[in-house]
Amino acid sequence: MVNFCHVMTHPQDSAKPDPFHLSKREREIMEVVFQNGASTAKEIHEGLTKPPTLSAIRALIRILESKGHLKHRKDGVRHVYYPTKPVEKTRKAALRKVVDTFFGGSVSKAFTSLVSDQETQLNEEEWQEILDLAKQHKGSKGSK
Repeated sequence: MVNFCHVMTHPQDSAKPDPFHLSKREREIMEVVFQNGASTAKEIHEGLTKPPTLSAIRALIRILESKGHLKHRKDGVRHVYYPTKPVEKTRKAALRKVVDTFFGGSVSKAFTSLVSDQETQLNEEEWQEILDLAKQHKGSKGSK
């Protein structure tokens, strides 16, 4: 399941909705669409835990379209909604926004905060994967 971070913004920051700010329900809708693929409003509604009314779901879908997360195509009289970007690209953009907003753009500060948290439990395999990725990334960027 995809988890999107909630990033706080202030209304005075822009007149357009912040595309990285997703409400809990908006994140849930995106999770359903990423899991199930292209979906109708009814299918999205059925995929949610304790969903609001179908008309409320349609309103949230319109918001997600205005933020650029969803598009739709007509299938007869139905609208079929699909994500505008692959899940991995969406994850990276959301994470970049969190790192920029809360850690001043510092990946090392974000990483340190995450792994020093008591609730973060990494097993040996995960630590080794992180070390291997760090070595691979450092090697591809060259020494500074």
